[in-house]
This record gives sequence, structure tokens and C-alpha cells, in this order.
Amino acid sequence: MSDVTIWHNPRCSKSRQTLALIEERGIAPKVRRYLDEPPSEAEIREALAMLGLRPIEVMRTKEPEFRDLGLSRGSDDETLIRAMAEVPKLIERPIVFAGGKARIGRPPESVLEIL
Repeated sequence: MSDVTIWHNPRCSKSRQTLALIEERGIAPKVRRYLDEPPSEAEIREALAMLGLRPIEVMRTKEPEFRDLGLSRGSDDETLIRAMAEVPKLIERPIVFAGGKARIGRPPESVLEIL
């Protein structure tokens, strides 16, 4: 399959495992180091639509930045999307995109259904 993209953090073991799983299947995905090249608010909205999830469901709520920004599980979606665009560390990782769909690689095998 072509046109596979992974929002990847090489310091994250799940992200590394997911990338390896994709490559083991002979797929050379486009690797986007999303901490270095943060997604825009529009890209985050598109990812959420592909995932079929709400913003809070793709956020790392235990990161200190979540609390430092005054965010909570009750924060409105637009506030959460803006926070993810400004502080990409808050985005759960990795996210794999293929064929108009997306999956979070937790566990890494969950991405197989879209490849």
C-alpha cells in the first residue's frame, strides 16, 4: 500500500514498534516527526475525523503541559485542538494514516486494519 503516513516520535517505544510493524510489511511510510513539524489545527481536525474520535480521546492528559495549560476533560473541543497544535507533545502517538482512515498505534497492531 502506498500513501501511508505516521505521526512519529522516535523517543516513544510504541511509535518505534508501530513504524517497525509497518516496515515489516514492506511499506515505506512517510514519517512525520510531529514534534518537529507540528500539525495545524486543520490537520488535527482532519485526523480526528479519520479516527472518529473527540479531541480529548487523542490527548496525553498526564503530560504536565495538559495541566499547566489549564486543560481538563471538560475543556471544549476547540480549546483542546488549539492546545494540541501549540503543544504537539499532547497528541497521543503514533497516529497512522492510510486510505482515508487513521488509527492510533496503541497497541501497534491496531494500525494493521487500515493497511
